[in-house]
This record gives sequence, C-alpha cells and structure tokens, in this order.
Amino acid sequence: MLFQVPASKRIQEVSGRWFGHEVTFFRAGDASGWYALAAVPVETVAGSYELVASEKLAGGKSVEVREKIRVARATYPKIAAKVAKQFTEPDPEQLKVINADKSIKQQTFANVTPQKLWEGSFVAPVAAPISDIFGTARVFNGAVLSRHQGLDFGVPSGTAVGAINAGTVLLARPLYFEGNCVVIDHGQGLLSLYLHLSEFKIKEGDEVQSHQIIALSGGSGRATGPHLHLAVRWQGVYMDPATLLKLRIP
Repeated sequence: MLFQVPASKRIQEVSGRWFGHEVTFFRAGDASGWYALAAVPVETVAGSYELVASEKLAGGKSVEVREKIRVARATYPKIAAKVAKQFTEPDPEQLKVINADKSIKQQTFANVTPQKLWEGSFVAPVAAPISDIFGTARVFNGAVLSRHQGLDFGVPSGTAVGAINAGTVLLARPLYFEGNCVVIDHGQGLLSLYLHLSEFKIKEGDEVQSHQIIALSGGSGRATGPHLHLAVRWQGVYMDPATLLKLRIP
C-alpha cells in the first residue's frame, strides 16, 4: 500500500508505525505530499488496524495522527505441483546446503540501506503474462505445503530480466531452492528478489537502475519449469508484487 500525508508548509518530517514496523515517509518531487510504502502480512486476520503518523512541524513541535485502516479478507487458490524428490525429501548433504543458504539469506536480508534508493513507480521485470499469483497455497509432491510469496512470469529460459527499480545488488549467487538468485536493495527496508535464473548479468555490490538487465531467466532450483519468480520484501514482510507494480508513485 501507499500512504499519503497531504502537503503542508508547516510539516518538516513525517514518520509512522504500522504493524509494529517503522514507516519512513519521503517527500514527493512535485511537493504534493509525503508518501510511504508499506505492506500487510498475508496471514493477517481481516479487521481494522491503526497507522500512527508523527508529523514534525516547523519550530520543533510534533503532532501525532492516528488513522484506522480496514484490511479485508482475501482468498487464495491452492494447486498441486510436482518437483524432483531432492526438494521435498533432501538427504543429509543437501540439508547442509539448505542450512548454509538460510544463513546467507538471513545476512542478506539484514543488510538494508535506510536511505531511499528507488525513484518513482516500479516496473515489471519482463514483458510477459503472469503464470502464478502471490499467495497461492502449493502442495509439492502431495505432501509439502508452502505459500507462494511472489509473482511468476511465464517466460522461456534465456529471457532478459530487468530490475524493477534502482538499487544495490546484495546477492547474486546460486541457492538450493531459489536456484540462481538476485536480491536488490531499494532502500528503506524494500528488497526485490529474482529466482530460478540461468545467468547473471550483474555482480554483488553493483548499483543498478530501473529496467537495467540483471540476469536471464531459467528453471534452476525448485521449479517445475522455466519461468521468472519475482518477490518483494518490505522490512521482512513479503508483499504482493502485482500490487506494487500497479501503484503510481510520485
């Protein structure tokens, strides 16, 4: 979601809290107001939740504004998928790799830039139809249940993949489940992840721009076939990339 606080000459700074997270507001270039990106965890029960915004005014005074936000109930499909046995019943050696990957991902997700690195609206990484939506419950090989925490694009292997916005490459390496994986830090707790790639076009530490080609799609890792999986994390919460791509952000 995109929060907005109307512009006022008196307001010098805006911050907030939402679902226990610190929300950082930024000033729009057209001076139309203050904005902040945020997300709702997919397991949230429908109801009203409070956004607390603190406005720092000229002269040092602060004003607190509380706004109730209605979160509606959502339903998600459930599908069955068949993958190689190593992804549902890994052996001891494979479990070592999986555990090592967990440590790598924890370190990567913890290394987030507080400053805003992205600019304007986010763009789709490929020009292709969506083959699976966010939130789908998946049953792998009739037993292993997982929640689809991203958006799948139906593209053949070797399709050029672009960055959805500007940022810094935190990770560009193969992982057990994700396959060849790229993670971009867009600042303010926002990360984008690109999974199942066949080739990297960037390296860790690179600064990238919106639309810049970062990789080629593939079917590496736990994938039923070639496609691109795009995921977006906001302060550790997976958000629906389809919603983010629709937002018109100043």
